[in-house]
Amino acid sequence: MPRELSLAEVFQLGYYWETKILLTAVKLDVFSTLDGRGRTAAEAAGKVGADVRALALLLNALVAIRLLTKAGDLYANTPVATTHLVKQGPQYVGHLLLLHDAEWSNWGKLEDSIKTGRSPVTQHVFETDPALGANVLSVLHRIGQQSGPDLAKRLALDQARTMLDLGGGAGTNAIAFCQVYPQLSATVFDLATTLPLTERTVKEAGLETRIALKAGDFNRDSPGGPFDVVLMSDILHYQDLATNAALVRKIHGHLTPGGRLVIKDRFLDASGTSPAWTAAFAVHILVNTERGACYRTAEAMQWMTDAGYESVVELEQTAVVQGVKSREA
Repeated sequence: MPRELSLAEVFQLGYYWETKILLTAVKLDVFSTLDGRGRTAAEAAGKVGADVRALALLLNALVAIRLLTKAGDLYANTPVATTHLVKQGPQYVGHLLLLHDAEWSNWGKLEDSIKTGRSPVTQHVFETDPALGANVLSVLHRIGQQSGPDLAKRLALDQARTMLDLGGGAGTNAIAFCQVYPQLSATVFDLATTLPLTERTVKEAGLETRIALKAGDFNRDSPGGPFDVVLMSDILHYQDLATNAALVRKIHGHLTPGGRLVIKDRFLDASGTSPAWTAAFAVHILVNTERGACYRTAEAMQWMTDAGYESVVELEQTAVVQGVKSREA
């Protein structure tokens, strides 16, 4: 049984100060300004266009947070800041933090959302700021390159020949699956605004002859096929229950007999309280999407059952569910 929180930990949960300090530093590109050399607060302020006294307060706080060091009057990046927060670096994650900063005002309306049950947004930030969306997908692609091959291997797709990565973003999973299974060809279906990034990542992987790109709205347009396996990875929490159920039903018609639908998402358990991160993520989805939600695993499995899938199973707890189209269908 988990221990009770101390009063100090309760207070720490209520302090959002460090979060906004970090997000502001990323937005001002402080870490890139300090890359490769120490600078005084005045020098850094001149570079980022800030008030010297106010920026010095921010820099001192970043030292306390252990993202910067200070020697005399000179501030410099710590190794982790150099690796992940300098914009020119290959492992830069700042775009993902900028997404969180763009969603900051929505979190300020959480109380209203709890009272009314309605989101304060009518469009996701990816729709209102496509450039930010593409940059975030690039970060997620880099992170997903570590987990994609493992997922592919766990699914045991040796007999599959064709795959659809629905809402596949940068093509991270399609690339990983094709690298693991040399017999596999894939189609990435996503919005036209996303596919230039997908095209670039697919070419970098040398898989342009095996991965096709198709633009469209997967709720309205045909993805083609039929396919031996269809993957829906982290797309359903942006949509309402009825839309998801309809999409699962629609995809049934685009599978080969015996084909598989695999849904990977951030599912909740039956109680709705676990995993802890997903329970908090569900609140994030409430205030940052118009109609999204985090669903229980049982709900996704019910969509499959209602749509006629067989052998519906939870492959990984609160993470991956699968259904199979009948071979007689």
